[in-house]
Amino acid sequence: MRLDPRTKLFMVFVISLIAMMSATTPVLWAIRLIITLIPIVLLILEKKYSSALRFFLAYGIALVLLLFFISENSEGIIASLLIGYCGIVVQFMPALITAWYVIRTTKIGEFMSCMQKMHIPDGIAVSLAVVMRFFPTIKEEYSSINDAMRMRGVMLGGGNVLRMFEFRMIPLLFSCVNIGEELSAAAITRGLGGDSKRSSLIELKLGLADYLLMSFLTAATVIFVMYKYFL
Repeated sequence: MRLDPRTKLFMVFVISLIAMMSATTPVLWAIRLIITLIPIVLLILEKKYSSALRFFLAYGIALVLLLFFISENSEGIIASLLIGYCGIVVQFMPALITAWYVIRTTKIGEFMSCMQKMHIPDGIAVSLAVVMRFFPTIKEEYSSINDAMRMRGVMLGGGNVLRMFEFRMIPLLFSCVNIGEELSAAAITRGLGGDSKRSSLIELKLGLADYLLMSFLTAATVIFVMYKYFL
């Protein structure tokens, strides 16, 4: 399923809005659960099964623990830590899942064409485009550093935690600086942020799936707000 980047941005906004509001009734919890499953299903349709499974397990375990096994009246350090951890996961995981889906499935050309159609200033659009490429690149860089350290025997099981942290984080920090500079230079080279209007070979058009998804998210938002504040 190919969704328009505008639909994806709208999905990020709606899911983040609903996830940040507290749910106090079964109807509100049901709406939050349904909208959380939307990006997971979309990841499955994109054949990103491992990411979908990890997000589903993390959110599902935290939700089950929060609703059925721990409560605000629970005592003890472990119970307090679980309440804080599960609350943070349930509150922020839906927005994180959606943002991850958008980053992994949206090409930079599509994103920039979307920003132009929405009349977003080039300064904001270029910054967002650099950020979208920054995190996936950092993930790949960390995987390479981790593989190199494993080949040299610098692992957690070796007993020297400080060496493991030092030999991974310091190269990663230098890589972050270099990658940021390279992405910024690449954006300028491609003419992003110039005075003239940038052309694009990508023609964006809202399809049936986009209208259906935006209508569903709008209805879910209206129902959530009505049940929470007026009923």
